[in-house]
Amino acid sequence: MRILIVEDSTPIRLYLAKSIADLGIDCIQAKTGEEAFAGYRQGNPDVILLDIELPDMSGFDIARAIRAEESRTDRSDWTPIIFLTGMASDESLAAGIAAGGDDYLVKPVSAVVLAAKITAMQRIRHMREQLLEVTRQLEVANLKLHALAAADGLTGLANRRHLDEQLDREWRRAHREDNAISVIMIDVDHFKAFNDTYGHQHGDDCLRRVAGALGQGARRPGDLAARYGGEEFAVVLPTTPSEGARLVAAGIKNAIAALAIEHSKSSAANHVTASLGVATALPRQFTGDQAALLKLADQALYEAKHRGRNRVVWVDATMGQVRLASAA
Repeated sequence: MRILIVEDSTPIRLYLAKSIADLGIDCIQAKTGEEAFAGYRQGNPDVILLDIELPDMSGFDIARAIRAEESRTDRSDWTPIIFLTGMASDESLAAGIAAGGDDYLVKPVSAVVLAAKITAMQRIRHMREQLLEVTRQLEVANLKLHALAAADGLTGLANRRHLDEQLDREWRRAHREDNAISVIMIDVDHFKAFNDTYGHQHGDDCLRRVAGALGQGARRPGDLAARYGGEEFAVVLPTTPSEGARLVAAGIKNAIAALAIEHSKSSAANHVTASLGVATALPRQFTGDQAALLKLADQALYEAKHRGRNRVVWVDATMGQVRLASAA
């Protein structure tokens, strides 16, 4: 523990310093308001003993300034202030509390009373530190819970709810900044046949590996890969025009194929593949909303499956007309 003593009277200050040292506590000494602020900022005291009358300014003004600084800098700690005064009137006590003080010591200060006050402040400080630690632990727990609530339990990707929230945020941001936004819908080809052939355990492992391949495509901090439901996935690509989104989709398709997961019942290939639908829009020009953009991506995905699967189909709504184009 460290105590800051602010007292212009040298005999009183030295007496207080010795009494505090006898308690095994370090102290910082100051005799003016300027020195008080320096001791507070540099010494980080646990308690301040503050004389009300100083040569350059009032102890009340110092207390108000300290409380203002704590509030302004959003300090998580709070420093108890005990005023030193030769007056113990009701008005003086009220003024001190209003200025930000926490207690009073009447001069001449009794060593016994001083020790009792410091012990009380130590207890308060300890309880506050415990409360802050519990608060920090709760914040960490809440962050973990939020992350769990936003994640799909099987794949670890974002879940459908988090996808909808993120797409809404990015759609509004793209509208404000007049940027393009793209969405990719991904469906694992013939996944029901895969499950029926290899079993659900292998099916779950397949989805986890596909999710990892999606993560390779959605690399930027703002990109979001999510499990949409079942064997369907989605990727949100902020500030991404159609050409860039098509490149990401092609990379995801190739990454899934490169997993080389055997799939003997697929009509698209002898390994696991995926069909992808891409949709791009400029929110300021687009007649629909983010849900309509998702629907366009879903239509493109349906077309990819209709054209033989294991391919990318895209629709670029920024070109003024909605038309589907594809690449194997």
